[in-house]
Amino acid sequence: MDITPLVQAVEALHDDNAFRAQLSAAQWQQLAAVMNRREIAAGEMLVQRGDIEPRAYLVESGQLQVFVTGGPPRSHRVASLGAGALLGEPALFGATPRMAHVEAVSPTVVWSLCARRLHEMAGDAPQLVLEVLRAAGAVMAVRMRANLERGIPTV
Repeated sequence: MDITPLVQAVEALHDDNAFRAQLSAAQWQQLAAVMNRREIAAGEMLVQRGDIEPRAYLVESGQLQVFVTGGPPRSHRVASLGAGALLGEPALFGATPRMAHVEAVSPTVVWSLCARRLHEMAGDAPQLVLEVLRAAGAVMAVRMRANLERGIPTV
């Protein structure tokens, strides 16, 4: 499967949702071997809040909205994510419930990365796995800081 469009999307995104892993072309190919490409129709849910699913997603193309239910008016939509964004990164670090719903706003292509498959790679490609986890942790830290600034508790 050709991962080139995903790599181009990741390299083009320059915001807080960007997956800034420093990977060579060969490392991207290694990563592609353990990832699954998925096409999502507009209106389809990718993630349900509360589910425990051991995978993160990288967006190749399209647009996703992240939202929660309940709370005060206008608090429902948390974020909008496009090509190059990472989502669901906490799943790479532990089996915790999803914190929000994620729905495709337009036809979207994502690549899923299962935590178990990534951890299995650690013996053969430790530098690759370390870099993926470092980049995912950086995105998670930025999002945690943003939530703290908005007064959303993280514990």
